[in-house]
Amino acid sequence: MAIPGHAQIDQLMVVEVEISSLSTADSPRTSGADPEHVEALAAVQAPLPPITVHRSTMRIIDGLHRLRAAELRGHSKIAVRFFDGDEADAFVLAVESNITHGLPLTTADRKRAAGRIIASHPQWSDRMIASVTGIAPGTVAEIRGRTPGGPVAEVSRIGQDGRVRPVNGAEGRRRASELIAANPGLSLRQVARAASISPETVRDVRNRMLRGEDPLPQPRRKQANGERSVVPRSNFGPVAVPDRTSVQDRAAVVERLKADPALRFSDTGRTLLRLLTIHTISMEELDKLIEKVPPHCGGIVSHLASECAGTWAEFALRVQRKVAETA
Repeated sequence: MAIPGHAQIDQLMVVEVEISSLSTADSPRTSGADPEHVEALAAVQAPLPPITVHRSTMRIIDGLHRLRAAELRGHSKIAVRFFDGDEADAFVLAVESNITHGLPLTTADRKRAAGRIIASHPQWSDRMIASVTGIAPGTVAEIRGRTPGGPVAEVSRIGQDGRVRPVNGAEGRRRASELIAANPGLSLRQVARAASISPETVRDVRNRMLRGEDPLPQPRRKQANGERSVVPRSNFGPVAVPDRTSVQDRAAVVERLKADPALRFSDTGRTLLRLLTIHTISMEELDKLIEKVPPHCGGIVSHLASECAGTWAEFALRVQRKVAETA
């Protein structure tokens, strides 16, 4: 994960700065420097690493204990690397730096820092902020929930991978269903980018639409006996989709299609019939195929099978739409 500010530190340029010109204000370490840690650093014979300083304010981002150790040694100057970002990103960098090395921040300091980062970077996901502050994503979510406007202020958030995703997954699914209905030819990735959801979620939405289901997962409720039951939803889409058939029924349907002159006497039709015939194999036959897949090929075979399934789902949806338009 790239934390804002990392690229704005010139790692090659180290300068000597007067200690008296530096500020220790606005540190995430509310209790200040730990005297024992300062003494331990002062006793080290080797030169200490440069500290990180916010250029525009001269505030110390990372290296408070090294600064105090230099003072204890009687030094008037200290080696510095400068950070050129804004103050909000400087604070983020200070927090991230102080949980990855040196004397770690206390849990209380991390929680306070999380609250401040939620306010300054509300677009960041709970996991993103958790990775910076060193606390659990659930704890970040609790802190966000106590922040005025925190849970509802943003429509989407940036995750650790840099991708933007909706806070409300249901909204992304609705958007994806609208895009698929309007343009069935869009690829999974195209819809995913437009709806800010993952390609796999788009695949699930499309498959639900093919089955005539609502694109949103069906909510469940507990029954008196403790089991969970599905709350019925209305069918989605204008085209009726028949119930899933057995392998034998599918094979029989394909046999009837083979008798259709429109398919039998054209190259494209015969190609379609061959493909449909291949996909009438039973689960027992599938199990045999699965057993024969070499372990070292499993990943790529699984990926290709998933891609083929997506292609067929897209094919089915576009044929459905064509039928609906010509009906």
